[in-house]
Amino acid sequence: MPDADELVANALAAVRGTDVRQAERQLDQLMVGTGAADGTTAVDAALLRRLVRGLGQLWPRGWQPVDVDRITGRRLDARAARLVRHALAAQRRDQAEPVPAWWDDQLRELAATEGGAERSVLSGWATREGLDRADALRTAVDTLALVESLPPIAVLRPPPGTSGAALPRTAGTARSGSPMLDRVRALLAKAESTTFPAEAEALTGKAQELIARHSIDEALLAAGSERGDVPGGVRLSTDAPYAGAKALLVQEVAAANRCEAVWSDDLGFATVLGWPADLVAVELLYTSLLVQATAAMLRGRAERRPGSGRRTKVWDESFLNAFALRIGERLRAATEAATDAADRAAAETAGAERLLPVLAARGEAVRERLDTLFPGVTRHRLSVRDAEGWSSGTSAADRASLDVGGGRKPRQVPGRPDPR
Repeated sequence: MPDADELVANALAAVRGTDVRQAERQLDQLMVGTGAADGTTAVDAALLRRLVRGLGQLWPRGWQPVDVDRITGRRLDARAARLVRHALAAQRRDQAEPVPAWWDDQLRELAATEGGAERSVLSGWATREGLDRADALRTAVDTLALVESLPPIAVLRPPPGTSGAALPRTAGTARSGSPMLDRVRALLAKAESTTFPAEAEALTGKAQELIARHSIDEALLAAGSERGDVPGGVRLSTDAPYAGAKALLVQEVAAANRCEAVWSDDLGFATVLGWPADLVAVELLYTSLLVQATAAMLRGRAERRPGSGRRTKVWDESFLNAFALRIGERLRAATEAATDAADRAAAETAGAERLLPVLAARGEAVRERLDTLFPGVTRHRLSVRDAEGWSSGTSAADRASLDVGGGRKPRQVPGRPDPR
């Protein structure tokens, strides 16, 4: 009789193949177990060991806990994602090498910091999910197959066990608990909840003003220190529906905050590269603007005349694309005004040569990081199929106008179409 590891390997090979009946036969073998008194328990332990090992092999290949959680939920389901969280907790419990603080932050965010003994993880998860043994094993094998099939992606931060992993501050992070960021979050939360466009405009504008000032202050502070940071990165979800429109919004907000963005459609996320304070700004603004854009889209959809325009999906997509591009225009225009004001202030106090060269050098560093991590990135041109949706989305972006931002248009932003 095969041992537990061999049974798992056979089931995994069958799932990767095209013979459905063979896959079911191998699943039956897993159900039976090794034939020993504790055969099924041995199978559970073998599945978990291989899943933990597979996760550990992803970290040097660029994946982070939140990335694996996101793609598991996207390609499988929420139950599989929760199994991955249990495996993450088991791996962290046994991890001896240095682990960066941001890694544990992600695990806490995923509620993946608790886990039982190795022999009970799979059965405990199955019980909580209300799964019988056959369904639990099927989900576990499918999850393992996914984890072991994920391709390498850009390494944005030093993973556990590598040089730099134990540093208290890593590139791509910022002081997320600062009073200024708490104020920004509070303003954006109010902007998302209000039903009055003028109030949302004022609240979001104030939030962006604080972000822009903070970004310039951080740039000047870094220029006068010996920290030696390099640009880092974050990944933002762009799942369906309207994944392309969400990716465009990421890129417009990124460009307005001195960052670069690359969309990985097949993996369901956009990678944003930039300096710590700017990355935090992009995350906050993208999340808030997506909420505001969706609410405005639903209001606009309800106001359409019966029978006017094309089907709802085409109208929605045109609306969101127009919203993203118009927001980007306003952010970039406001950035120029904010930078000019800061440069004039610097000229009066510390010399005109100080601010603009600092910003230029930081922008060049971000572009170099982009070229290193994403050689050969291509542009994508939008196709707008509903002029009414485009016009409505542009108007909604005007109502959600932002007063201050930062930066230039990224090389990866899809080309601007003419509405037809």
